[in-house]
Amino acid sequence: MTQPTLHTAETLRSRSEAVAGSLPALLADAQHLAATILLGEHGRKRHGMGDEFWQYRNAEAGDSLRSIDWRRSARADGLYVRQTEWKAAQSVMIGVDDGQSMGYSGAKSRPSKLRRAQTLAMALAILAVRGGERVGLTHLSDPPRGGEAQLMRMAAALMEERETPDYGAPSPQILPAGSRAVFFSDFLGDLTPLERALGQAADRGVKGALVQLLDPDEESFPFDGRTVFESMGGGLRFETLKAGGLRAAYLKRLAARKDQLRQIAARTGWRYHCHHTGDAAEPSLLWLYRALEKGAS
Repeated sequence: MTQPTLHTAETLRSRSEAVAGSLPALLADAQHLAATILLGEHGRKRHGMGDEFWQYRNAEAGDSLRSIDWRRSARADGLYVRQTEWKAAQSVMIGVDDGQSMGYSGAKSRPSKLRRAQTLAMALAILAVRGGERVGLTHLSDPPRGGEAQLMRMAAALMEERETPDYGAPSPQILPAGSRAVFFSDFLGDLTPLERALGQAADRGVKGALVQLLDPDEESFPFDGRTVFESMGGGLRFETLKAGGLRAAYLKRLAARKDQLRQIAARTGWRYHCHHTGDAAEPSLLWLYRALEKGAS
């Protein structure tokens, strides 16, 4: 008979030590990844409150005298108003699926899907904070915030171990209206919760991106002969003597799943991207940043 109460303190301590040991490595990887992306200024070419020059326009009825750029106007026949770029801080909400399927890696040389998702998520958060944005995690009730302290809180929360099912599903708190969001997952489980989450997001004017992470083995299905397939949590198990004979059917179903994700994203104004853990992370981070910029315009 087990006695969980006797091991609770030791379990919590060991988990805390594991998180503390992994946290610096995650932050270092994320900071290095973010440093490779050349962003430039974060203005959005819309006039409003800010301090970066955008353009001059002819003065119109109703413009205050304080808004007139007298130096520019002195060089022309009319009066001109100096406009600045819109640089109001917005919120970027990030969701990382930590279901047990995300722990898979087909080779020791490759990171797990979860670790790559955590790295991409933190690199994106770093870029957002540098651009004056607020960031947050979708599974937490805490509001999005800016600053280095928020990045540390997010990294610690991403590394915290929780009891999870074989396949995760997005279950975000209420997203700030008009914000942007990203969901990182392998999306190999039931997609009903995802459709519901994106529908609710669309109702609040939230746009964003779905990033599907797959191990190269999940993409190509290199298995042959006698093979035992088992879920990461051990809840599902399937044995076959002719794994190669399943390849065509598997690839067909995977392609159908990707098409379904694209359709779900398109219906709600989101974008879809597939990332393989055997590839470099930089192109996906750059794609993601640009996708969020377009979604905010």
